[in-house]
Amino acid sequence: MQNLTLSWQTSGGSAVALFAGSYAVHRTLPARRTVVAVLREAGILLALFALWQLVGQLSLMSSDHALDRAEWIHRTELRLGLPDEASWQRAVTPYPVLVRLANYYYAAMHFGVMLVVLLWLFLRHRARYAWVRTTVVLVTAACLLVQFIPVAPPRMLPDQGFADLAAQYGQSVYSAGIGGMHADELSAMPSVHVAWCVLVAVAVIAVAESPWRWLVLLHPVLTVAVVVVTANHFWADGLVAVWLLMLAYAVQYGAARLRRARAGGVGQESPDQPRPVSSVR
Repeated sequence: MQNLTLSWQTSGGSAVALFAGSYAVHRTLPARRTVVAVLREAGILLALFALWQLVGQLSLMSSDHALDRAEWIHRTELRLGLPDEASWQRAVTPYPVLVRLANYYYAAMHFGVMLVVLLWLFLRHRARYAWVRTTVVLVTAACLLVQFIPVAPPRMLPDQGFADLAAQYGQSVYSAGIGGMHADELSAMPSVHVAWCVLVAVAVIAVAESPWRWLVLLHPVLTVAVVVVTANHFWADGLVAVWLLMLAYAVQYGAARLRRARAGGVGQESPDQPRPVSSVR
């Protein structure tokens, strides 16, 4: 399958081009603020994606023990009583159509759905867009910091009962070398796929008003199932990702409270004066 993931060079180059386009439009057509904003925001997201791809090729520790760390995670999960991911994969392998769909979902939907939701927020709910975009940046950056420590995905542990289904079906998005051990494959902990899908669900439920908005919960359910049955992530990868997402929300909440406190402190010497109203964007 053609790699549906842009390289960091392509993403970074595209981000630079978008930033340049935004600046050019701003200088020549300053009234076109929407165009400027769209180009700028697209550049920010592609730059973030380029950073994600680049970090996958770097590490603060040797990749020699990436498999050992993955095996430790698997053993710990089993000791804690979590379901064995290998059993979930074995339940799907007899159904080639499901396997192919799972591989495609893993390859394309995390980034595709995120782009659609961000575009919807930008065009229809601009006041809420910055909150979601900032959350994307914070949680992705947090995930990248953890990913500097190489951890192999379950599919690299055949002795534990896992199989690389994407490679078997010719749908792998990774350019695997000998033994499949490339640095960009050793960033399984935590799962950015899971962090993004939960973020998308929270954003849609919080912003949309239609009763159909609850259907977005299918996206995190499917994503978690897909990353497990394709053996790209352990349960622990997703749990850590959700914890980091909660931390990103807490940071934003704390920052908003701090801004409100500072705004409320203006003019406290004259309590009879009306206090300014601040809006969090």
